[in-house]
Amino acid sequence: MKRQQNRSVLIFGGAGFIGSNLAEHLLERTEANVHVYDNLSRAGVHRNLEWLRKLAGNSGRLRVTVGDVRDAKLVEKAVAQANEIYHFAAQVAVTTSIVEPVMDFDVNLRGTFSILDAARRCGHNPFILFTSTNKVYGNVGLGSPAAGKSRYDYPEHGGVSESQPLDFHSPYGCSKGAADQYVRDFGRIYGLPTVVFRMSCVAGPRQFGTEDQGWVAHFLYSALRKKPVVIFGDGRQVRDVLCVHDLVRAFEAARRNLNTVAAQVYNIGGGSNNATSLLELIDRIQVLIGHRLEYTLEPQRPGDQLVYLTDYSKFYQHTGWRPEIDLARTLELLRCFWEENQSAWNERALPVVDENRAWAQPSGRAA
Repeated sequence: MKRQQNRSVLIFGGAGFIGSNLAEHLLERTEANVHVYDNLSRAGVHRNLEWLRKLAGNSGRLRVTVGDVRDAKLVEKAVAQANEIYHFAAQVAVTTSIVEPVMDFDVNLRGTFSILDAARRCGHNPFILFTSTNKVYGNVGLGSPAAGKSRYDYPEHGGVSESQPLDFHSPYGCSKGAADQYVRDFGRIYGLPTVVFRMSCVAGPRQFGTEDQGWVAHFLYSALRKKPVVIFGDGRQVRDVLCVHDLVRAFEAARRNLNTVAAQVYNIGGGSNNATSLLELIDRIQVLIGHRLEYTLEPQRPGDQLVYLTDYSKFYQHTGWRPEIDLARTLELLRCFWEENQSAWNERALPVVDENRAWAQPSGRAA
């Protein structure tokens, strides 16, 4: 990739799974200055931050702010120095949104509005890319699928496009859906170059998967540790999986084609070629590691789609991007990450972050 100077990139949620992969790409393959903004509340992300510091070394190109997107003044300070903003900070679990809908609203919608308002007022119209979710489409309204032995299927369904009506079926869907509409409308009304990615399942290195979020990683790590998992439903639910490295390529494709993609919404995912049911993934894992993942069944959770496949043809037409890494390779990358970081799963206690304390520090300088 051609190296470009004068890129000042702010990544909200920059120590997380997706954010740290984007930060790695920028530090290793561009000359961009990278500002990671994260509250470090998710288990394991402090390891991602340590890794990014090592990558940056004494270059001075990495800046870190520990803070929350709900802190409007701190957000405004960070936005003032950026010409590119990637907004990944979020409450990410449907289950959590049902238990704590106020918190879900506050983080996903109010936090997003704080970023947009700061960008509107900063005076230099930064590029903003926001990651939304396929949950904004609810159950997709396709009716009852055909039930095969290992997966559900809609034989005539080629994937969900952006023309699919919005249909929020959970507080999480509501908060992310409302946020992505704000992002799109700020682009149209205030002239900000904004892009929304409505994403399906993403997996890959630097992901600390849990039962509520990051299920592909959670299944594989559980199998490697010989720990059983819980499947909510009968396991025939189908999702398409996108490798995080392909997602980073999509971010760069959007930035390169800004005149075309500005104020647009795109469905981004692995597509039908990278689709799997839960039961099929378990079989893949068995082949990969040599023993089966044990599981128990529980009732299906509210808001869960039986089948979701991404139609990414609009983004392909606008940028030429398409996934290049298949599911088998994505699982291999996850296994390698686990093997290199096994101690992360042996930690009994992770650092607790005081959300009332924020600090900013360029890499290569003493704390």
